[in-house]
Amino acid sequence: MSIELKHVSKRFVDNVVLDGVDFFVAEGETVALLGPSGVGKSVLLKHIIGLIKPDSGEVWVDGQQVPLL
Repeated sequence: MSIELKHVSKRFVDNVVLDGVDFFVAEGETVALLGPSGVGKSVLLKHIIGLIKPDSGEVWVDGQQVPLL
């Protein structure tokens, strides 16, 4: 399974959580998201599984764009 985020941005009111994120994980690759509380790790993962729609940009899993569930 490959995962790709292309120029993904998300803000909540005045709080910019993701700002033009480009992210790619190739099939078979293992990745860890590390960082302090509040930097957008969970928001990024919620975009990948389709729970949150980006304000701009695209999310792709296995070559298919992720729709909003």
